[in-house]
Amino acid sequence: MTDSTATPAAGLPPPSARTGALSHLRVLDLSRVLAGPWSTQNLADMGADVIKIEKPGEGDDTRHWGPPFLADEAGAPTRQACYFTAANRNKRSVTVDMATPEGQELIRELARQSDVVVENFKTGGLKRYGLDYDSLSALNPRLIYCSVTGFGHTGPYAARPGYDLLIQAMSGLMSITGHADGEPGGGPMKVGVAVIDLFTGMYATTAILSALEARHFTGRGQHIDIALLDVAMAVLANQGAGFLNAGDVPRRQGNIHPSVVPYQDFPTADGNMLLAIGNDGQFARFCDAAGVDWARDERYATNTGRVNNRKTLIAMMMELTRTRSTAQWVALLEANSVPCGPINNIAQAHADPHVQHRGLRVEQERYPGAQPPAGEPVNHVVTTASPLRLSETPPTLRYAPPALGQHTDEVLRDYLKLSPQQLEALRARRVV
Repeated sequence: MTDSTATPAAGLPPPSARTGALSHLRVLDLSRVLAGPWSTQNLADMGADVIKIEKPGEGDDTRHWGPPFLADEAGAPTRQACYFTAANRNKRSVTVDMATPEGQELIRELARQSDVVVENFKTGGLKRYGLDYDSLSALNPRLIYCSVTGFGHTGPYAARPGYDLLIQAMSGLMSITGHADGEPGGGPMKVGVAVIDLFTGMYATTAILSALEARHFTGRGQHIDIALLDVAMAVLANQGAGFLNAGDVPRRQGNIHPSVVPYQDFPTADGNMLLAIGNDGQFARFCDAAGVDWARDERYATNTGRVNNRKTLIAMMMELTRTRSTAQWVALLEANSVPCGPINNIAQAHADPHVQHRGLRVEQERYPGAQPPAGEPVNHVVTTASPLRLSETPPTLRYAPPALGQHTDEVLRDYLKLSPQQLEALRARRVV
């Protein structure tokens, strides 16, 4: 069977610049925390209609992961965490208790009308509810079903729960992150954000789009098995390649690069800066701008020479970089096309004029044109814009990160044709 044309989910328009490249797709989001929601937010930013299913009264775990918390109109912290807003823009929240038979049936009906399901329950966790891939694909053979787990659906660790920090440790990432042993602060160190969750979300997005493309030709959906550990091993990139091909086991080296010199932080007269000199031409321009002749010294003229003589070169450079302020160095080196910059905190990064020019801070109203219900946070929610820039079908802003269950009635009414009386009966039985 072949299907050379995309078939939009029922009631959805074809894609356009106004609605986004994926506006013809409907996504049922059964995931929570970060990896799954990060993937579905990517799809939502590109226009997909993402319905986020949450447990009544509780919702996604990250709604409670604080402080910091969203503030109310008086500026006082509420009980709703800022964390949730990072990965749930452009989605609609529907509360359904999937532990009840009625709740399971509601989710099955939504899956019947969806293009994609994303879930991050433990392996086999949804089978008892009849919401696993086999069950839902029998109802909707075109369904793309993406499972995000710690260790995948096969192998000796398949039943284990997986968390970003645990995977950073097991994959070897922490063994190459942080200051070297013997230096102040030396020892294994995690990355400052849950980077494996985020990478996993991005890989899941790529896999979903690939499966959707394949569906154009096969007419069939498929199951996607995305594991945090698999992703963590993959993103070791050159460090992993060095081990696999040369047997080298990388070690922590702080901010230096194992294969490129100078590519690290340097002290200045009033703080620190970052130099990212990636080739011999850039190093020669650095030396000319700084008034030194190191680029004509055979020990330092090539990157291989600089790596082999790292210790003496870096000592000389640190003595030199302390003679000017960070701003002076940045101005001098930028004028000579040498990659460099300040080491900002997050507030300084958001204050950067280039960041502001790119429009990376976006503000949305959770209840457009209306006051939020009593006890709700302030109506305006700020998030970081999608970095995806498409000239014809750019990301769209439709919904702020939703309040718990904010869209339950409209989704169940519009998609499942439930009457107000049916909704009220479900609510009385705590199904929704």
